[in-house]
Amino acid sequence: MAKIAVDVVVLPSERIMDMAIEANRALLKQIPDNIHLNKENCMPHISLAMGCINSRDMTEIESILKKLAVSHFPQKLIMERIQIGTNAKNEKVSLLQLKKTTQLQSLHEAVMKKLTPFFRYDVSVNMILPPHPVSESTLIWIGNYPEKSSFGKFSPHITLGYGHIENISFPPEFTASQLALCHLGNHCTCRKILASIAF
Repeated sequence: MAKIAVDVVVLPSERIMDMAIEANRALLKQIPDNIHLNKENCMPHISLAMGCINSRDMTEIESILKKLAVSHFPQKLIMERIQIGTNAKNEKVSLLQLKKTTQLQSLHEAVMKKLTPFFRYDVSVNMILPPHPVSESTLIWIGNYPEKSSFGKFSPHITLGYGHIENISFPPEFTASQLALCHLGNHCTCRKILASIAF
């Protein structure tokens, strides 16, 4: 049975998606040909849990996510700052850093715990949705997610793109629209929605 690399994500409101895409367009003028945010196959998102799953388990995973969307509804997302981070290759990445609210942390932890029986971390290039090639930093991020990015190390954010962006503002608070299971592409982008539940 085929294994695929996935991300359970919160999708923000249409307005925030539009603003993130606009910020990404500015970043692409600095560093082209990396992350091209859009609403079809590279969606702005907040990652909750990454891993590799068997495609046969998607129906069961979708059922679990439907229950979590009801029991852990994130009432609001709060912006903290624009942050400039670095990836495994020491490349600059601009992020919209969000406040780690009790509700968002609780949702993250619930997703991680419920999906532990399904997740594996032996990620390989063929599990990533084309187009290829796939950067080494993508495989490192997915494979190290439990140790580097979960529970106490959970850091909710929206990746805006590669490069350093300044002089951009987002609303201090905004809403989530969906909880979704996405097939991951290069740079841990959400390339395809496999299942989604509206909040």
